[in-house]
Amino acid sequence: MQFHLPAAIRLSLLAAAVWLGHATDAIGAEAAREVCPRPPAGGMVEEPEDLRSENGVLKIDLTVRNEKQPDGTVRFCYLLADGAQAPTLRLKPGDLLVLRLKNELVDTDNTQTTHVHGAHPQPGSDPCKSGVMSLTSANLHFHGLSIPPVCHQDEVFKTSVQPADPPFEYRFRIPENEPPGLYWYHPHIHGFSSKQVLGGASGALIVEGIERATPEVAGLPERVLVIRDQDLVNPDAEPSTSEPATQALIDRDGDAANNGTGWGKPAKDLSVNYTPVPYPEYPRATILMKPGERQLWRVLNASSVTYLNLTALFKRGAHFRADWLGVVAIDGVPLSASGSRGHAVAWRDSIVVSPGSRVEFIIAGPPMGVAAMLVTKTVDTGEAGENDPNRALVNIVAAAEAPSPHSVLPAASQLLAAPLPWIGAVNPVRVRKLYFSEDPTDPKNPSAAKFYLTVDGQTPAAFDPASTEPNIVVRQGDVEDWVIENRSNELHAFHIHQIHFQVRDWVGLTVNEPFVRDTVNVPFFDKAMKGYPSLTLRMDFRDPNSVGTFVFHCHLLDHEDGGMMGLIRVEPAAK
Repeated sequence: MQFHLPAAIRLSLLAAAVWLGHATDAIGAEAAREVCPRPPAGGMVEEPEDLRSENGVLKIDLTVRNEKQPDGTVRFCYLLADGAQAPTLRLKPGDLLVLRLKNELVDTDNTQTTHVHGAHPQPGSDPCKSGVMSLTSANLHFHGLSIPPVCHQDEVFKTSVQPADPPFEYRFRIPENEPPGLYWYHPHIHGFSSKQVLGGASGALIVEGIERATPEVAGLPERVLVIRDQDLVNPDAEPSTSEPATQALIDRDGDAANNGTGWGKPAKDLSVNYTPVPYPEYPRATILMKPGERQLWRVLNASSVTYLNLTALFKRGAHFRADWLGVVAIDGVPLSASGSRGHAVAWRDSIVVSPGSRVEFIIAGPPMGVAAMLVTKTVDTGEAGENDPNRALVNIVAAAEAPSPHSVLPAASQLLAAPLPWIGAVNPVRVRKLYFSEDPTDPKNPSAAKFYLTVDGQTPAAFDPASTEPNIVVRQGDVEDWVIENRSNELHAFHIHQIHFQVRDWVGLTVNEPFVRDTVNVPFFDKAMKGYPSLTLRMDFRDPNSVGTFVFHCHLLDHEDGGMMGLIRVEPAAK
């Protein structure tokens, strides 16, 4: 039987052809003039360009730029010399990355607001000691990697590159024991991270070798999907007539507030590899797959504030039903990292992915003629949280002529061995308690609030990047349990640099997860609860690369920029 693509998908394919330069109309011409061009809504999902190490080295020159749009929003992008945006960096354990970052950001409003940590930099001053944080400052955080928190590697609260500076070199080796999986890079300029990431400044980084940890994925085509959020393209639009009418409220971050219905105006629009899926009609992007083909999808939630609850829906009779996804890695670490082969693949019908987190899963394409979609279901973020409603993101279309993804995983070779005893089997040397809290500052302005992440016993205070006094001091080699409590009525995403952790307890329930993370959701407080909800995390400071000073924070970047962050110093192991 011949399969005919629906009209909407045929149109999306045409739009993709325009974007790729196979048609010469006004859209393509306009895109060519833009600094940070974006594909049209409803188009094909194109994969980022792959940059692979050669002979153990990956050298790249990356330029960060920005551009104000007619609607007043500002786009940010990382560009290669050929104009390609946000390349995927692919390295093997032990490889050397040499990345030269050139800052070509401009003050789009001529109203520069700057936080200065110390003196204003002079021409020729050292970006490692600059400490200048502004909307035109740049640096990079290599999220999830276990590399030292020092300048030219992964230090973020003093390193700041200015537009007048020459290219700044990042140079480090991927640790030999770095778990194979999906990581990412993004700016970490305190006070301005949210605006830069919201504008599109982010990209994926892959440590190769996942087939050695999880042979079930060996030989599979792999697809990298970076899901970003952005300011609403149609902020004044009424909801689509196909969804229930709901009231749009404003939360304390100035976004559309969670209305508890699963519908209504979202806080932010979403895009998939920059292809936008804007409110209110959500014109879906398109991915072509060969009928029934199994692929490994590596999904990064590079949103500034938006939670995802991903599921694949296949048309079964008259209804769409959730299909199973085989999760193989969370936050760059295979589920088999505990050494238990029984946990290598976890089959789920949906996966919650917080801002900053990553998930890698096996998915099978639909049979020919069967409609399928990747959707994000609603996430209840709490009374003060953003509205993250139900919305479809991608049409998954079976086509015999579907092109293969850029990359195919090699056949499995020798299995990886765990470099250290499983963290869940190591007793903690101490227990600490931290808590999220918020302080509304103006009853008449629901957007006004202070955000805190406090070590129990200390006084709540917004993060001060000028301070060198850590909130927590530990010693390399230690393993600790941290109880993370949420005293606010919105969801928060706890993240720490340089290390991973195991979730041991979830709101009083022992979970003892057989894998580790670097970002995790902490449930919100509801007045009907008897106590504050909390998680218990087993924190792993055994890696020598963790020695130094770095940060932990909420990965909702509005909250991080607002001060919901702390400083930790890991001292060398006792001799």
